[in-house]
Amino acid sequence: MDISTILLSGVIGVIIGLAIMVIAGKMGITKSKHQAKLTIQEAESKADNIVKQAVLEGKTQAHEMKLNAEKEEKKRNEELLEKESQLLRREDNLNFRDETLTNKELQVDKKNTQLSEKLSALDKKEEELDRRIDTQVEELERIAAMSSQQAKDELFSIVEKRMDNEVVSYIKEREDDAKDTADDKAKNIIALAVQRLSQDEAADRMVSVVTLPSEEMKGRIIGREGRNIKAIEQATGVDLNIDDTPEVITLSCFDPIRREIARQALENLIKDGRIQPGRIEEVVRKVKKEMDTAIMKAGEDAIFKLGIGKMDKDMVRLVGKLKYRYSYGQNALQHSMEVAYLTGMMAAELGLNQVLAKRAGLLHDIGKSIDYEVDGSHVELGYKFAKKHGEDPVVLNAIQSHHGEVEAKYLISNLVYAADTLSAARPGARKEQMQNYIKRLEDLERISKSFDGVESTYAIQAGREIRVFVSPDKLDDPACMKLARELKDKIESELTYPGQIKVTVIRETRANEIAK
Repeated sequence: MDISTILLSGVIGVIIGLAIMVIAGKMGITKSKHQAKLTIQEAESKADNIVKQAVLEGKTQAHEMKLNAEKEEKKRNEELLEKESQLLRREDNLNFRDETLTNKELQVDKKNTQLSEKLSALDKKEEELDRRIDTQVEELERIAAMSSQQAKDELFSIVEKRMDNEVVSYIKEREDDAKDTADDKAKNIIALAVQRLSQDEAADRMVSVVTLPSEEMKGRIIGREGRNIKAIEQATGVDLNIDDTPEVITLSCFDPIRREIARQALENLIKDGRIQPGRIEEVVRKVKKEMDTAIMKAGEDAIFKLGIGKMDKDMVRLVGKLKYRYSYGQNALQHSMEVAYLTGMMAAELGLNQVLAKRAGLLHDIGKSIDYEVDGSHVELGYKFAKKHGEDPVVLNAIQSHHGEVEAKYLISNLVYAADTLSAARPGARKEQMQNYIKRLEDLERISKSFDGVESTYAIQAGREIRVFVSPDKLDDPACMKLARELKDKIESELTYPGQIKVTVIRETRANEIAK
């Protein structure tokens, strides 16, 4: 084979290869174009679907918005109708009131006219009466040969003497009649007094005050949405009153023990600074345990100081509870211990059982520890509780009789009654300062001595009674009754005092002769 043939074969091979390459490239381009076309068609299909879905969702949202708008419009229309109805009702009420006032004005005008006519008629009658009286007076002066002033003086003198006796006699008759209905009147007076003073007494027994370091603390005690104050009230059973009074919270509860627990717990929370429901329950539980311990310790200390021997634990607990009970500002435990000391001293002077007397004095008001928990008077409750725990009959009778509701069967019961009165009536026992007490006694005696015929006066029974001794030569028995009433009226008008004051006027005539 020659070279030309080889070259020709090579050229032909190259041409064939190039042709093959060109054909293969054209085929690839055709395939790519076909795939691109398919991709474009698929994208267009998806785009159409997306557009259709968007249009559908837009229509759905637009429908929902339209429905909501219609609901709101309907609601607003209903509210407008309701307000329009209220306005119409108010307008009707105002129209009715206007008509009523108009009618009343007409009635008032009519009555004023009638009254003016009556007054005019009365003026005419009064003029006629004065004219007739002047005529009669002139005739009487001519007949009696006395001036009108002299006749008046004489007449007034006679009438005054007669009226003094008649008034005194009338008062005496009325007082005798009043004795028949004294019990009912006394009950009515007590009921009215309780009604008028119930608010002050209730406030004194049911309220404690906690001082706050700042006004900001009120918000922390209330807590978010009031959860802290709700937790405190639920854990303690005490109502918290947070008002406009600066830096003060009022605790209100009839149970003094719960109120004291709430007060101590709140003070501990304020000092600690962590105020939240979990911490509140923890502090309240702790204070309750401490309170139980404090109550038992107070009862044991009182019994130990008095030296009255062993006592049932339940009775000791009730004695300790008296520490948190007050009556007219007087602490019940201190009062009971005073009564016990006084009863013991009097019993010792009389040669009686001093220990039993002290025990009766200490337990005479034991019912006050539970009268806010159980229905009944403290006398009845104390008697039942003491009897249940096997107390001596002398103690039981002292509890029943210390207010005079039951007859005192033992001498110690009478001593307890006397000691209870002394402890309650002594100066300063029940919110009364010594200076005010002394001044009241002085004023009582001063007022009594200001009347004519009084020889001496004595304020006794811690100012509950004033005894006035009069001269028998200057005042007779009716005059003494009149003096007692006038003195009573003057005391009521000039003095301020607790309870009541008994006025006793004493007139005594003594005839003395010496036999020789």
